[in-house]
Parts: sequence; C-alpha cells; structure tokens
Amino acid sequence: MTAVKEQIQPPSFPNRTFNIKRYGAAGDGKADSTAAFKKAIEAANKAGGGRVVVPPGTYVTGAIYLKSNVNLHIMKKATIKFSQNPDKYLPAVLTRWEGVELYNYSPLIYAYNEKNIAITGEGTLDGQGDNEHWWPWKGKKEFGWKEGEPNQQQDRDLLFKMAEEKVPVKERVFAKGHYLRPSFIQPYHSKNIMIKGVTILNSPMWQINPVLSENILIDNVKIIGHGPNNDGVDPESSKNVLIKDSYFDNGDDCIAIKSGRNADGRRINVPSENIIIEGNEMKDGHGGVVIGSEISGSVRNVFAQHNVMDSPNLDRALRIKTNSVRGGTIEDIDFSNNTVKSVGSEVIQIDMYYEEGDTGNFTPVVRNINIENLQSNGGKYGLWIRAYERSPVTNLTIRHSNFQYVATPLLMENVKNPVFEEFCINGSCMNTNR
Repeated sequence: MTAVKEQIQPPSFPNRTFNIKRYGAAGDGKADSTAAFKKAIEAANKAGGGRVVVPPGTYVTGAIYLKSNVNLHIMKKATIKFSQNPDKYLPAVLTRWEGVELYNYSPLIYAYNEKNIAITGEGTLDGQGDNEHWWPWKGKKEFGWKEGEPNQQQDRDLLFKMAEEKVPVKERVFAKGHYLRPSFIQPYHSKNIMIKGVTILNSPMWQINPVLSENILIDNVKIIGHGPNNDGVDPESSKNVLIKDSYFDNGDDCIAIKSGRNADGRRINVPSENIIIEGNEMKDGHGGVVIGSEISGSVRNVFAQHNVMDSPNLDRALRIKTNSVRGGTIEDIDFSNNTVKSVGSEVIQIDMYYEEGDTGNFTPVVRNINIENLQSNGGKYGLWIRAYERSPVTNLTIRHSNFQYVATPLLMENVKNPVFEEFCINGSCMNTNR
C-alpha cells in the first residue's frame, strides 16, 4: 500500500489568480454565471495555469468544463448552484452511464483528456437535485415521479441493448429528449486530479465519478446526497486513487469501485486498481466500501483502512456485487482496522447473484480477500456470501475481528477453505486452518 500511496501526488499550480467576478459573475444567486466560469477557466488555461477563484456569494451556472492546469477554488461562504434546466448541460459529451459509454448530458463538472486539475476550497457545490428536478427521472414515486411522466427505464434498456449489439459509441446519442441523469463531477480520461475541502450536495446521480483516469486525490470532502443512485465516490476503470478523511452521507453506496458494464466493460477492458480508502466517516448508504456491480473490466489492489461506519441506515460495511453477465476478476482486497459502530443488513457481503444473477456466460472470479481487525455492531448477518460452485470465493481470510449483536452469524455458499483466526460473532470465536 505504501508504494501505491507514493505514486499518488497532488497536482501543483502556478501562483496566478483568476477571480470569476472579473469575468462577469455576479454571485447574487440569480444571474447566470456559466459564461464567466468558461472565460475564467479558459484564461487560466491559456496563461499556463492557476487558480480560478470563486469568492463568497451564490453563483448559478450550467456545466463547468475544467481544463488542464486549472484549480477551481471555491472560497468559504461561496456556493455554486447548478442549474436545474437540463438544456444547460448541452451539447452532449462523451461520458459513461452505469458503466456504458454514450453521448449524454454533460456532468455538472466535466473534464475530458485533461491533466493537473483540481476543485478545492471550503465552499459548496449544490447540484440542486430534488423531487422536482433530475430525481424523478429514476421513475420512483419516492423521488417525485408520477404515473405517466417519463423516466429513465426505456433509455436505460436501449443503451444497454446498443452496447450488447456493439453499436458504435458515436451513435449512442441520448441527452435532450432522453432521461439519463448526469453525474456531478466526472474527470474522463484525465490524470493528476485533486478534489479537496469542498462540500457536495444534491447530485442528479453519482457524485464523484472519475473514469479512465489516474493519480486521483480526494481529501477532506463532505458528500451529502439522498437522491436515487447518489453514490459518493465511484472510481471507474481508474488507477492510483486515494480517498481520505472525507465524510459520506448518501442515498446509495458511499464508495463504489467500478470498471464498466457487461459487453462495454469487456470492450474497453480497463480495470480499477491501486485504490486506497482511509480515515473516512460513513453514515447512510447502501454500502460503505463497495466493489461492483459494473465490474466487467475487473478490480484489484484495494486497501480500505481506519474508516468509521456508523448508521443503522448503512446497509453493509464491505460489499462485493457481481454476476455471470458482468464477469471480471475481483482480487487482492484488504479491509483492515475499520470500525462499524452500527450497520443495518450484512457486515460483509459477497454476492454473485446481484441483479441479473447467474444467467450469463462470463463467470466472475473473487479471490484474495483479507479482513483484519474489524469491529462491528448489529446487522442481520455477520458474513453473507453466495458464490457459484464452479467459481467459489478463494483465499478469504478474516483475522482478529469481532462482530456483536448480529441476528444470523453466517451464510456461506461456495467458499473454498476460508481462514478464520480469532474471528468472533456474538461471542462465539472461530479458528480454522487451511
């Protein structure tokens, strides 16, 4: 892990300042500042780099496109409110949606093929997703959708069908007239990225989603969003990622590591690897540290340590979800020195029957999972694993861990020779030898 951490270096920027008010931003919570952000970022980029400073105030904008060598710095008491009008996220850009490439609405903050970029400061980014804007597209009444209104399901099915039929990406054009929500922050095919200090609220969908990117630092970020699919950080087909000292309170997974979905994930075939998750606080969410389910390009070398998870509305501490339609290999996962003060469902879950289940021809592999010094309270299950007889989980080790107040200690299907050393559930301890 130390070697991986040494590779992750934050970008640096020239000592130049570009105040967006000089470029026409009003900061009054009403005037559209889209053009001002564009002009300031382009000026900083053309000058060789610097800080685009957002001073105290409230700024309304459409999509922001980050460029190389630019640090977007949001000062304390500054808030960027992103427009609730989907037209402000046109023209369509190359992006991924649930692990499949397409042309869709721009992410709220987007970078493509850039390097040395940052979002920093003590200010707030508000995506303004709510039960009247963006979230109803999920098609669920709890998020404001009403019978007869459009939703994402038809477009989702069409996109996945196009990918399976190998329709060229340039022909997978959605956006206007379609209902696939954009991610909040998405660096795409970029490197040397830092997101530090900011608060992120109310995303339309996934919140921080680096794709095909590398050398990424996410530090001391506060992420709050209880909308549909409001994952906190989703590194996708990305490598050398450090997520540290951040706060998550989400409507979906806190951190979910991905690498593309089904045929499209296999076409691109880039894993997520060398990912460190440390010192974070996780509240509500479907899972604390999650791998999958868009995992067809594989995942390896994940280190999660010294994280604290504490909410009965956090379903699981560590979750691996895949199936035989996804395929891929999930290996070399270390989950050490984490504390789960409360959890609602399974403390540890490995599920090869997620979503489509065992209906495909791409048998997943899960191996080399190490769990140490995990202290947990609550949950319906301590350890819940369902794998395939033809592809059992191998090299699972749990050491020096104590789960208390668990309703059902174990459910294990097709786990080959697990190693338990001083692994205790409800006061009953297990020790095995290979």
